Amino acid sequence: MYDIEKIKATRELLKSSIEKSRKLGVEISERCWRLESCEQRLDFLSFALRDLSCKCTLCKMSTHDVDRVIGPASSVVKIFDVICGFEKSLSTDDVSDDVLAYLTTVKRMEEALGLLTDNCKLVVSWLDTGSCCDSSWYVRKVNKCLSIVRGLQGTEERFRAKGGVLMIALDKVEIEFASMLRGIAPLSVALPDVIRNVQGVIERLSVNCRVEKCMSVYVEVRSSNVRKALEGFDLDYLEEISLTEFDSVLSVEHYIDQWYKHLEFVVKYLLDTEHRLCVEVFRKAAFKDRCMECFARVAVQSGIHSFIKFGNTITEGKKEAIKLLKLLDMFGSLNKLRSDFNRLFSGRACGEIQTQTRDLIKKVVNGTCEIFWELSLQVELQRPTSPPVDGSVPRLVNFVVEYCNQLLEDEYWSTLIQVVEIHQGWNHESFEKGLLLNEMQNIVTALGLNLETWAKRHEDASLSSFFLMNNHWYLCKYTRGTKLGELMGNEWLTGHEEYMEYYETIYLKESWEKLPPLLNEEGLVLFPGGRAIDRQVVKKKLKEFTEAFDEIYKKQSNWELCDKGLRWRIRQLVLHVVLPSYSSYLEKYASSIEFEVTSTADQHVKYTAKTLGNMITCLFEPKVGKYGNSTICTELSGKVNNSFVTNQLSSTPAAA
Repeated sequence: MYDIEKIKATRELLKSSIEKSRKLGVEISERCWRLESCEQRLDFLSFALRDLSCKCTLCKMSTHDVDRVIGPASSVVKIFDVICGFEKSLSTDDVSDDVLAYLTTVKRMEEALGLLTDNCKLVVSWLDTGSCCDSSWYVRKVNKCLSIVRGLQGTEERFRAKGGVLMIALDKVEIEFASMLRGIAPLSVALPDVIRNVQGVIERLSVNCRVEKCMSVYVEVRSSNVRKALEGFDLDYLEEISLTEFDSVLSVEHYIDQWYKHLEFVVKYLLDTEHRLCVEVFRKAAFKDRCMECFARVAVQSGIHSFIKFGNTITEGKKEAIKLLKLLDMFGSLNKLRSDFNRLFSGRACGEIQTQTRDLIKKVVNGTCEIFWELSLQVELQRPTSPPVDGSVPRLVNFVVEYCNQLLEDEYWSTLIQVVEIHQGWNHESFEKGLLLNEMQNIVTALGLNLETWAKRHEDASLSSFFLMNNHWYLCKYTRGTKLGELMGNEWLTGHEEYMEYYETIYLKESWEKLPPLLNEEGLVLFPGGRAIDRQVVKKKLKEFTEAFDEIYKKQSNWELCDKGLRWRIRQLVLHVVLPSYSSYLEKYASSIEFEVTSTADQHVKYTAKTLGNMITCLFEPKVGKYGNSTICTELSGKVNNSFVTNQLSSTPAAA
């Protein structure tokens, strides 16, 4: 099977070669016929000029007059003979074999054609106006010579016309030009000979008024090379993402991260290479103005505008806190490329790219500042929402702490300072770093006021204090040792510790501490000073305790403490409050009701001390999946990337 395919391929190759040979044979035959015709006319012209020279001598014309025409006429014969040789070379030689040699032949052909035209004009002028005798033989010879020379005088025009020898040669040069441009490697490994060949082609095409065509070929080929280099990347998002296609910057966060990596690759590697190539290729003084014009067109056709357009789309999305971080990422990315942009896109030719880039940076800076200065207001706008019914840490609190810590990270914070300073400068306002720190503190202060407001909405005093205890613990523990905690200071942290302990005391007082008094010994002894126990009172007190415990337990079984340490602490406190009195009561009085009917005895002691303890140690567990991918809200990723963030600190209030 393989041999058959190989034979078929060989057959096709032979057929192709035969066809090319046939066409080449036809072309050579046609050119040979033309050359033979030209040689016959030149032979006639040469003999005729000698006869005319002799006749003019016999007619006693002056030697000066004879030399004036014979010299140029002889040159016409020699020059055309040279042109025929050049024509043969240009028609049969392969440009790619030796580009500079081929260009040299083209140049010499152009010079020879110009010289032929000038000499023909001189000969025609003399033959047309000069007259040495009236013989019919002389007139016929002169007219014949005039016809031949005038025909030769049009050689240059014919060669330069469409389909002419020179134009065909220049077309071949253009094709080789495109081929060389496609194969040019980065300048670090490009061969100097290749660069010289490209420079030679540009110079030759420019001389022949093909500079615009030359630039078009250059731009198309080099921009095509860049586009091919980018085929391995998925860049569809640059054109497909629009404002109507995403509700939050989170939905396109992946594309934003890709955007910078792709833009960096395009600018630092691809366009930098193209810029250096343009400078090298067009370095001659005659083409310096063309250099940046050519590069600008390459950059545009390579898709630089698509990257700028995508950036603009992101800046025009709705204002939300998470967008601030992405805008800072974008500014940082553009700032890292600033020197590259200034170097590559300088000059009037790149004016459009400069303008679009400046507009993008302006939108990024303005958008960043608008969101940042409204953060505390956006926190305040969440105040009318309802607090969590389970007393847990609101999602907003979790988000704000994580968000502020991320914003205060060195890279984000330094970028934010730079952006705000630029914005203040545009508005002719003085910049103070303290303004940013104050705004960060305002965000946390607004959050604290939210907590106080939400706590008041809980009608149950125990739930209200539980909620505040939970949140003060969270703010204290999960800001200590962080940038946010450092910003707020030790006094602020200590304050939250004290508030946590205060509300912890109230919480226990309003709930679990109400149980031990139900098991007091009042009324248990039948007679003063006696030892007899009133069993009914024992059962009643035990029943009242059990019912009260069940009520509290049922209510608080849905409450949540998101931090493991706080859960352990509160469980231990509850155990310490409830278990000792209950264990002691059972130890003292359970035996007094053991002799009652077996079928009802267990109803009076619903829980053993161990069972009660186990129940308490299962309280306050957070619900799985409540906070995105994490089961514990305080164990969220250090990056603010949870789905619930989408509606937080945006233009409209969201649930707490």
